[in-house]
Order: sequence, then C-alpha cells, then structure tokens
Amino acid sequence: MTTLHTWPSDADGLARLYPRHPHPALRVNFIASADGAVTVDGLSAGLQGPGDKEIFDLLRVSCDALIVAAGTVRAEKYDALRPDPAWRLAHGLPEFPLMVIISGSLDLDPEQLIFADAPVHPIVFTHRRAPDSPIREVAEVIAVGEDRVDLAAAVRHLHERGATQLLCEGGPGLLGSMVAEDLVDELCLTVAPLLVGGAAGRIAQGPPAPPRRMSLRHALTRDDMLFLRYARAST
Repeated sequence: MTTLHTWPSDADGLARLYPRHPHPALRVNFIASADGAVTVDGLSAGLQGPGDKEIFDLLRVSCDALIVAAGTVRAEKYDALRPDPAWRLAHGLPEFPLMVIISGSLDLDPEQLIFADAPVHPIVFTHRRAPDSPIREVAEVIAVGEDRVDLAAAVRHLHERGATQLLCEGGPGLLGSMVAEDLVDELCLTVAPLLVGGAAGRIAQGPPAPPRRMSLRHALTRDDMLFLRYARAST
C-alpha cells in the first residue's frame, strides 16, 4: 500500500496516482459522505469539495470509455463528454473517449446535451426486448441480453472495440450489478467530511454477491476530503 498524506504538487503527480492499466480494467469513481450517504437532496453535487473535481476530470480524460446508467444521466443532467482533447492526443489517445449509457427502457431525451452536443455518438447498451425509441437516431444502440442488459457482454464488446480502460460513474444500481457480476477492478472513493443522515442510499445497491477483497493503493487528503483508491490484489 502507498499512503500519501498531502495533495501532489502538480497535475503530473496526481496522474501518477491514477494510472492507466497495462491490461483491460474497469474503474469506478464514487463519492460518499463520512456516514455513507451517496447524495445530498438526491444529487451528488452536495458532497463535492476541494480535489474531487481534479480527480473526476483526470479519470475522465484518461479513460477509453465512460459508463453511466440512464437514471444517473437524467438525474445529474449529463452534458456532452468532452475532456481535454489536447491532453488525450498528447498521450496517444483518441481525441474523445466513448460515452456509454446503460438503459433497459431507452427512456432518454435525444435533446439532452449528452446526445445533442456529443462529438461522437454515444453508445447505449440495452436488451433485445427494449421498446422503440427516438434515442436510436442520436446514439448507437446495441442490444446485449434477452430481457436485461448483459453487463459482461457490454464490457466484452467495448474491449473488442479497443476500449480497455473503462470508467463507471454510477449510479448505485449499476455499481451493485457490476459488483455482483465481478466486473469491478478498481474503486476510487472520495469521502466527504459530512454527516448527512436521512434516507440517502449507499454507493452500491444490487443483488447479493460474495464479498470481494480489495487492496488499498493510496489514501490521499486535501482540506478534510479523503481520496481512496482500491484495486484487485492482482491489478
């Protein structure tokens, strides 16, 4: 384990703490309060603080594909995925990463900026019994699974397209399903110095699954915010 007590002095130092893997990997990035709440008033914005945005941006700019559940896209009002193209090109990556949405119902708004302003058509993974939807006109809709989205098949499809460094931002239902299918290789967890209480959920909600042991790679702090990076022992 590498434990760091202070924030790196430059962006390169931060990037070294969150490297791309030499092999396919699925990384998830979440934020929670000190008492485990994943939202404040239904949104994650109330938990954010110093340093969180820098890590959020770094993970996005260095991934091959960003995976998000449709409910999170709607609730958090996602706009087009446009992380710094100059940084990506300088590091030998395509100008833009893939935007990937998981949706069983295809209940998505084609006029939302995530579609309307997208530099590359997003991919929407759904299942074969999904209804018709106007979203098919603004996104690449791919059916994986008969009556539910087969997440493992979706990950394999992305790997086959050359997208091996995957980043998931939620929501809790998607993370819970990924944990149940043993797809998660790394968890980046920001702990906000807040006690929220109430009925806010936890970062993962889904079917029962055997516990997965993870290895703590670093603990980083900035202005009372805590940034933890866990990975599989072999990752």
